Amino acid sequence: MANVNAITKFFNCPNYVGELFLIGMNMTPFLNRIGGLEGTNAKLAKSWQFPTAVPWALEAAAQPAITEDTSLTAPTPWTYVRGQDTNVCQIFHKAVDITYAKKSDWSTLTGLANLGDPNAVTDELSFQKMANLKQIAIDAEYSFLNGAYNLAAASNQANKTRGIITAMTTNTEAGGAAQLTTTMVDNLLRTMATNGAVFGNVYAFCGAYQKQKLTKIYGYEPESRNEAGLNITSIETDFCMLNVVWAPQVPAATLPIIDISVVSPVFLPVPDKGLLFYEELSKTGADDKGQIYGQMGIDYGPEEYHGKITALATAP
Repeated sequence: MANVNAITKFFNCPNYVGELFLIGMNMTPFLNRIGGLEGTNAKLAKSWQFPTAVPWALEAAAQPAITEDTSLTAPTPWTYVRGQDTNVCQIFHKAVDITYAKKSDWSTLTGLANLGDPNAVTDELSFQKMANLKQIAIDAEYSFLNGAYNLAAASNQANKTRGIITAMTTNTEAGGAAQLTTTMVDNLLRTMATNGAVFGNVYAFCGAYQKQKLTKIYGYEPESRNEAGLNITSIETDFCMLNVVWAPQVPAATLPIIDISVVSPVFLPVPDKGLLFYEELSKTGADDKGQIYGQMGIDYGPEEYHGKITALATAP
């Protein structure tokens, strides 16, 4: 079974009997929790670039020492200066093209079949549209987490959204290729608190190995003679309730802690088309063709509200 980067034809996409199973790491837990591709919780951009935060900060706390005499003269004014963090939308684009021959013959089967069993797919166009949308979803999940930023300066350059893990530069804890420990998590949360994180709705999104390590280091066995096993899904910390979610697109050696209360997908709408849409393309032969198109990025708010542990061990 190998996917084909080509038009869907009768001879490169055979029909089989059996229940359909999508295999691979296709879950999108991060994308789902920030609103998905349906536009829920989405922000609409006016141009390719959009603001993610306007950060500003106070001076370090100090005790004033002002005498009565000096209070008679107004002090030198302070100006608290704002900045702006930005990100960019990028294009997500897929095409579907089914020959008339392929659409016509959905009853000829390849492989094994029981008497009377029907083809699992009777509408090839609908199936291919669904499959391409699922591909866009996992591509968006990966990009919103790990994307490397690029702002296009010409039409032959691609805009690429900056992923939230990539954006985290203020609050980081180096794992040093060691196993994850509660001390590392404590250090990161303390650093986030010191740098002003608000801990609104906080999640640790983790790959399979780090998910198991979190369960191991925070779990305790239930007192039962006939039940065993642990699955830590939330951790009470000094600063927040830390939700724990397995997210396959998170790098294996990284544990990001993300406050999703300030995170949203961003769409740059196409006039008269929408946010993420399918449209038929003009015919050039005996086939039905169309495209799925959207312009999306991620608004992760102030990167100071998030943090990550990097360079962790990924095997026992």
